[in-house]
Amino acid sequence: MVEPRPSGRPPTPMPDPCILIVEDHDGIRDALAAYLRREGMTARTARDAAQARRMIEEAEPDLIVLDVMMPGEDGFSLCRHVRATSRIPIIFLTAVNEVGQRVAGLEIGADDYLTKPFEPVELLARIRTVLRRSGSEPAAPAPARRRLAFDRWVFDMDRRELIDADKVCVPLSAAEFRLLSVLVERSGVVLTREQLLDLTQGRNAQSFDRSIDNQVSRLRKKLEADPREPRLIRTVWGGGYVFDARPENVE
Repeated sequence: MVEPRPSGRPPTPMPDPCILIVEDHDGIRDALAAYLRREGMTARTARDAAQARRMIEEAEPDLIVLDVMMPGEDGFSLCRHVRATSRIPIIFLTAVNEVGQRVAGLEIGADDYLTKPFEPVELLARIRTVLRRSGSEPAAPAPARRRLAFDRWVFDMDRRELIDADKVCVPLSAAEFRLLSVLVERSGVVLTREQLLDLTQGRNAQSFDRSIDNQVSRLRKKLEADPREPRLIRTVWGGGYVFDARPENVE
């Protein structure tokens, strides 16, 4: 007896996200491409804006990592060109840690920025975050991706709840929720006050705004066993803040 063939076809696997790296520095460009490929992404490279334009016309990438300062046409000009024709996500790399330049990049359509020198793992985290927002990266199952355990807490990001070891829900304000989300998604990465402002408030952030310090203080009172000696949200003098725990997905 011949077994009937199963109806339907197996699902087609999602292709690896294609990242276009536009960077004139050979060492940075090649090392970053190799790193992203090891992390399961497709990496294409361009040494300048002219080459990048040709590559984008041939095949649009899922995301562009774009250096600001390049010989000839700079990254801002290329970003304007891309934004005139598409919504490809763009992450700027900049060697100038100035609020004005970061704001200018966001205003012309960049999705995120990273200041050189940077850790590749941080850029990878930002790429994945931007891809999730744009729908270019397949989302993991909600429970595995959105419920995180650390220390004595469970952070339910879908329900916006912080649950302690006794199953008691600790309420979070909208600002506290945004700040904690940014910190846990970048665990181990030192974030400056300016970066936290940009990531939690976006274009509404002001460079002189000290509200981040107040939000961190309020969050510590809810998270820390001793807010005067914080272990989870540590201050890095001259740097900013770092979430010093390793969140794990929980069912």
